[in-house]
Amino acid sequence: MGVALGRLVQWTAPGHGTRALEKTPLNEAIMKEIIMFAESFIYKYPQEAKYVFVEPLEWKTDLDPSAFESGYVVSATTVKSEESDENGQPLLFLSVPQIKVRSFGQLSCLLLIAKDTKLKEAQACIEGNRNPIAKILGLDYNTVKEESSILNILDKITKYNDTESEIKMKIAILLKQLDVNLLNHSLKCISLEIPLHPAAVKNDIELLKHFSGKGEQTVLESIKYTSDYEYPNGCRAPPWRQILGEICYVLVKPHDVETLCITCSKEGVFLNGGKTDDEEINYERKGVIYKDLVTCLKEKSAKFSENMSKQKTRFNELQKEKNKPNETPKKEAPSALRKAIPGSDKTMLEKNQINFGKSNMTKRLEPSLNWRTTVDSKEHRTSVHEERHGGRVEKSAPSVSAGKAQLIRKSGEKVEEIVSESSSESEEDEEPPDHRQEANADLPSEYWQIQKLVKYLKGGNQTATVIALCSMKDFNLAQETCQLAIRDVGGLEVLINLLDTDDVKCKIGSLKILKEISHNPQIRRNIVDLGGLPIMVNILDSPHKSLKCLAAETIANVAKFRRARWAVRHHGGITKLVALLDCAQNSAEPAQSSLYDARDVEVARCGALALWSCSKSYANKEAIRKAGGIPLLARLLKTSHENMLIPVVGTLQECASEENYRAAIKAERIIENLVKNLNSENEQLQEHCAMAIYQCAEDEETRDLVRMHGGLKPLATLLNNTDNKERLAAVTGAIWKCSISKENVTKFREYKAIETLVGLLTDQPEEVLVNVVGALGECCQEYENRVIVRKCGGIQPLVNLLVGINQALLVNVTKAVGACAVEPENMMIIDRLDGVRLLWSLLKNPHPDVKASAAWALCPCIQNAKDAGEMVRSFVGGLELVVNLLKSDNKEVLASVCAAITNIAKDQENLAVITDHGVVPLLSKLANTNNDKLRRHLAEAISCCCMWGRNRVAFGENKAVAPLVRYLKSNDANVHRATAQALYQLSEDADNCITMHENGAVKLLLHMVGSPDQDLQEAAAGCISNIRRLALATEKARYT
Repeated sequence: MGVALGRLVQWTAPGHGTRALEKTPLNEAIMKEIIMFAESFIYKYPQEAKYVFVEPLEWKTDLDPSAFESGYVVSATTVKSEESDENGQPLLFLSVPQIKVRSFGQLSCLLLIAKDTKLKEAQACIEGNRNPIAKILGLDYNTVKEESSILNILDKITKYNDTESEIKMKIAILLKQLDVNLLNHSLKCISLEIPLHPAAVKNDIELLKHFSGKGEQTVLESIKYTSDYEYPNGCRAPPWRQILGEICYVLVKPHDVETLCITCSKEGVFLNGGKTDDEEINYERKGVIYKDLVTCLKEKSAKFSENMSKQKTRFNELQKEKNKPNETPKKEAPSALRKAIPGSDKTMLEKNQINFGKSNMTKRLEPSLNWRTTVDSKEHRTSVHEERHGGRVEKSAPSVSAGKAQLIRKSGEKVEEIVSESSSESEEDEEPPDHRQEANADLPSEYWQIQKLVKYLKGGNQTATVIALCSMKDFNLAQETCQLAIRDVGGLEVLINLLDTDDVKCKIGSLKILKEISHNPQIRRNIVDLGGLPIMVNILDSPHKSLKCLAAETIANVAKFRRARWAVRHHGGITKLVALLDCAQNSAEPAQSSLYDARDVEVARCGALALWSCSKSYANKEAIRKAGGIPLLARLLKTSHENMLIPVVGTLQECASEENYRAAIKAERIIENLVKNLNSENEQLQEHCAMAIYQCAEDEETRDLVRMHGGLKPLATLLNNTDNKERLAAVTGAIWKCSISKENVTKFREYKAIETLVGLLTDQPEEVLVNVVGALGECCQEYENRVIVRKCGGIQPLVNLLVGINQALLVNVTKAVGACAVEPENMMIIDRLDGVRLLWSLLKNPHPDVKASAAWALCPCIQNAKDAGEMVRSFVGGLELVVNLLKSDNKEVLASVCAAITNIAKDQENLAVITDHGVVPLLSKLANTNNDKLRRHLAEAISCCCMWGRNRVAFGENKAVAPLVRYLKSNDANVHRATAQALYQLSEDADNCITMHENGAVKLLLHMVGSPDQDLQEAAAGCISNIRRLALATEKARYT
């Protein structure tokens, strides 16, 4: 313990005042180990726990005397333990704020009393007792903290042969063991720490910039450096701060919190003091250190954490790509292409590669005194050209340079476009490791045979080229070895160059090969880097239908990641692909489908396939709509060609996430055909139809259309087929959204779908559970369905799901449990399963949606519990937690918490407790809101809280009355009723009556006396009566 505290614990720098422990992960880990040791000491070593320290451990505590209960003599400002030493001195003495502890037993009890603040108490104890061993055992044992061993301890102790010395010996050995454990634990923590490097920090910031911007789906609003100057070592911090390991400072604006000023250093990332009035940075650290920028932002912003979880895979893939910025698609260019590169360019390339290697080997972070001048790099494009000599087709090497130039340009030229890509893409980008074949690896014969064929492609005439392409096609191109063989020898460049020739046979052969090998994620990225997509987009204008089909299919394979989708749109590919869908003018008549030209149908199918891949970004969806894609997709949906229907429905499913598309889908009467195809025997088609219905069924009219066209029964039937989890997730999602309409719920009950849904609450993946629970939450709004769920044993699995971590699942589960709790019999089961406590614990969840949903669910639980007041009081700290949630910035959280307080306050004891926790000023602070939902529940909460003590007067003193009068001008009848009831309760106080009268409440209330709502009538009349009674009393007093 002595060595650990002396050498490993990190203290603040010497300066003004006492040095304190820094808030670092290492310090926190050490303190937690010490707490575990001290907390369990009284149970593990009861005899040693009674040992009285030579000197008491003394520090300033935040504990209140009221926290101490049995075993202590408590007064207003002091606490004495009943346990004392032989001289009658208490072993624990608290005189606010100083506390003295003289035994391990009392130290253990103190930590148990501290509960959530035990870490803070441990920190204060260590800071106040820099040499605890000397105080515990005496100055003779002070050397325990240094080099002494167990033998040294024994030598010291055996000088005295008595019981006290033996106990001292045991305690000394235990402290020595604790010291060793702390050292070992610290070494583990230190070994896991990886220092940040300027390049890694820069990559993270650049990636976050790509994902930032306006819109709900972006992870941040903005992120920028505080300084535009970059030193040669990659740092942006001033040299005198670089010495301390600091790299740069960034200003981050999340969606849900204020701008954060963050320091990135070798040790980690932390908040600093922000910018001062002089626009200087306050470098002092505020808070804990995080391992990287993303972790820090996840902790500080719930919205960032939510949106980042949706894009986690894509962010990681781009991060890997950023970590290899200078890696070209080929590590070693083929000899034939290398010869075509001019000598000067080659030399420059080699120099760049050497410099890049050196920069990678640089490990040490050194401060730099030279400013780096930022120069805009010019864009160099080398056109791909074709030369014919005696019937021989030769493709020049500059195509490789063009591909490299495109790779270099992408981070600067396309940032704005890439940001516009949808952040909710259903298929995440894939960035697998770049596999290269080792020179000495045991490779199959096909690898070498393909490399020979590529040489013929490079050097042969037209006939030889076609033969080589045909021979290459005969290989199993689905095998990764064959795919990488083509790439490693430079075959991709040759195949892409062949697309730019005039020979149709060469183009067809090249596209057939590219179509097969582009299933490989690495290959498709290489195709984009080499500039292959613009050429394929141009081929879509070809009069040859076979070429169109092959080009569209290859684009469909390549456009699986954002940069490829951007390239297709940027080069006009979306418009051309939409044009491919117009395969026949008479396709509106299904009976004529047999008359279609099979080639036209194939062209349309390939076009739809490519659009399906491209439709995973918002910008492309808009481009498809503007190009007139929806009517053409609607027409193709009426065909009987199943292989055509899958990409068409897949495209519609992707696009239906946008509101403009959903309106167009209704207008084009697409829902009818989606419902019809639910009865298909093709599982993939069923899945995409169900997913499209799920996307569209947010709209009430669409839900009615699904019911009118008989779509509910096939959905209920498909629930019984649970083998295909992707289809099951789509079907349950469609049922969930359709269940929002009561008429649909009635139908689902007829089809026994609710019983089936209950059976799916166990042993299913989370994506299925989210939808199943969401559907049950909607169905349980009706009494009959709540009974069915209870009889089918659905309450217990629902309560079991309350312990999960999936945000969407928790929101739906809390809603379903709350809906079930409306029935007293269901509520008894929920209470018995500890469901209310689990709901209450979700109020601590960092996600606002989960908090709000949990608070809404608690309302029926409190209403229908047998002894609701006692149940609520049984949750330690529960009422304080609810009151503190009134400080939230989220309107839905505030409305739900006000509703919960309305139910809690119906019990007088609970009302007294929340009043002590300051509920009145917090509710009053919310009064100036324009949100009608919040207004209603806030007014109800104020009405109920008036029933205790002088709360009516307190609301008036906190200026809550005047804003409430303005609520009467709302258009919502529920707001009128709740406000009138609140004003009636407040009008019991004379000062409040004066405020109401001054703000024109009487005139507004008079109109409401004639309302058909009886509760509103009575409350309005009662309030006017109180105001009038006060006026009469005042008038009478004036004349008497």
